[in-house]
Amino acid sequence: MIYTITFNPSIDYIVEVKDFQVGEVNRVDTDYKYPGGKGINVSRVLNNLGIKNKAMGFIGGFTGAYVKSFLENEGVDTAFIDVKGDTRINTKLKSALETEINGIGPKIEKEDLEKLLMKLDTLTADDFLVLAGNVQSSLPVDIYAQIQERCKDKNVKVLVDTTGEALTCTLKHKPFLIKPNNHELSDIFNIEINSQEEVIKYGRELLNLGAENVIVSMAAKGAMLICSEGVYHAEAPRGQVKNSVGAGDSLIGGFLAKYSQSYDVVEAFKWGIASGSATAFSVDLCKKQGVEKLLDEVKIKKII
Repeated sequence: MIYTITFNPSIDYIVEVKDFQVGEVNRVDTDYKYPGGKGINVSRVLNNLGIKNKAMGFIGGFTGAYVKSFLENEGVDTAFIDVKGDTRINTKLKSALETEINGIGPKIEKEDLEKLLMKLDTLTADDFLVLAGNVQSSLPVDIYAQIQERCKDKNVKVLVDTTGEALTCTLKHKPFLIKPNNHELSDIFNIEINSQEEVIKYGRELLNLGAENVIVSMAAKGAMLICSEGVYHAEAPRGQVKNSVGAGDSLIGGFLAKYSQSYDVVEAFKWGIASGSATAFSVDLCKKQGVEKLLDEVKIKKII
């Protein structure tokens, strides 16, 4: 089974205003409401690709109930911990410029966290666990590493998608996959990375530090897979970008959907790139038909 954890879920309220004017009354042309959060996005993509999974994390209030019911209506199994306070609402305003206003989210108490950790005690070596998103200030910055430590003896395959110290402290526990973009890779090593050669050099350093597989996304320049089998570059399909939210999460969802069936890391990489691109070309997260349509356009080249 595949499990995802989202510590700070949201309702993503997306509004389109043709010509937004600051300080004036503006009329919304179109709006959408989706459950948000990186782990939740991964769960939805996996579900769209026909892969059973379970979404975990913390929800609260009427907004949390909306997130839970939305996911379950789509067919995603959930095992959220209910907490005090309301799940946050993130507003994304699309006009001439795109503006985001992100909520704070509820405080996670020690007993809430312990309830989640006890659920994780049931995982086995046959399971995958996705730890994705930023960690709230009410939780330890190394909480992902703590979860890895708890799952270590069971050989659970852990995928980590976060930034900064929350990411680097997981490396000693040998995550199955991490997915920094080129800017985040620069931040990890406190150096400006501008070339493919530098991406390869520092991506390999992440392998030396403990990661089993590293995917570095580079926007229009595609992505690099750095693993024990070698270094691979994927050229992303071309298309009209309609959605800037969830492409990276879709990459992980597509990768994991294929890897959990084939255990072929390069083929999984191809599916990840197709999934990320299909989301970028859609209003919402990718659907299976859209991903399959793009697979032949994803060009994978072995560099080393």
